[in-house]
Amino acid sequence: MNIPDESARLVAWGAELRAVHARLRAALAVVREADGSDAVVTRDLLLVCHGFCVALTQHHEGEDRQLFPAIAAAHPELGDTLARLQQDHAMIAMLISGLESASAQDIGGHLDGIAAIMESHFRYEERELISVLDALALDAEPRDVLGSL
Repeated sequence: MNIPDESARLVAWGAELRAVHARLRAALAVVREADGSDAVVTRDLLLVCHGFCVALTQHHEGEDRQLFPAIAAAHPELGDTLARLQQDHAMIAMLISGLESASAQDIGGHLDGIAAIMESHFRYEERELISVLDALALDAEPRDVLGSL
């Protein structure tokens, strides 16, 4: 009887990326809903925001650390695309830093900025990389590469 080696599994990275993006979009919607609620006190809102910020940061750090180098090795012609995506990651990190130090009155504006850049980034990433990801052979745990959300 031949037992398959767990490390030899094939991950559908394109589907994984779309799923993580969907979960991050949903998490942002929860934060934005909480931001408009009179029932949520500032401390609770900051806690919800912090959870979202951590998840988004882990997602981008995993891409920068593992996914993008694997893509660059297999597809050097995508260097400009990957550089643009990493630039987006830096911009989003800066916006998250501003959100984490924002007053309760300013959180909505910060969330609007993060939402706009995040959505543009996700759409570009999916448009440019899904076909590459669908064929990518990367031996790694999806949670390590794309975040744990």
